[in-house]
Amino acid sequence: MYQPAPFREATLSLQQALMRDHPLGLLISNAPDGPVADPVPFLLDAEASPQGTLRGHVARANPHWRHLDAPDARALVVFQGPQAYVTPAWYATKRETGKVVPTWNYVVVQARGPVRVIHDTGWLRAQVDALTTRQEGGRPEPWAVSDAPERFVENQLRAIVGLEITIDSIDGKWKVSQNRPLADRVGVAEGLVDAAAEMARLVDPTSPADGDGDPSQTS
Repeated sequence: MYQPAPFREATLSLQQALMRDHPLGLLISNAPDGPVADPVPFLLDAEASPQGTLRGHVARANPHWRHLDAPDARALVVFQGPQAYVTPAWYATKRETGKVVPTWNYVVVQARGPVRVIHDTGWLRAQVDALTTRQEGGRPEPWAVSDAPERFVENQLRAIVGLEITIDSIDGKWKVSQNRPLADRVGVAEGLVDAAAEMARLVDPTSPADGDGDPSQTS
């Protein structure tokens, strides 16, 4: 990842916080015919290794895990945080000199490491339980895996494969206008106050842009 000095973020606690807050990572690895990528929700265990360990699962029908089922397999996981287009109209410099161009602000973490493919149903049950608890925790009546019939859960577990990635290389990039003058940064901050409207529209189930996909399908 291209890393100009002003945007480099090497603080591990901040990198890990982004992975927790935006757990849907893009899992990338090399297949015989080229790179493959799948979005996968991950859980981060910060204590399991010096830089943390990622745990997730994919559908057994997904061929991606087969490319990772080798002693020397490695993967890259990209976690995307907040992002937004930045118009030059927000810059004080535009009014002063006109010497400005558009840009894009974003926050991203890239984590790399060796992969372990896991078929053990006990491990898979614990991973699914932990992932569900993490996501359901804020709900007034959180759903639990144990709410579903046990035979159904057992069948679902047989249809997935676990992945564990021990992070041995991690990079963070916080491109948030640090290279602009103070007045420009204030203008961008003020301009972005309403910039989340588009995301709200995408999330709104009454919007024509709302997806029709089944969210229950496993990556």
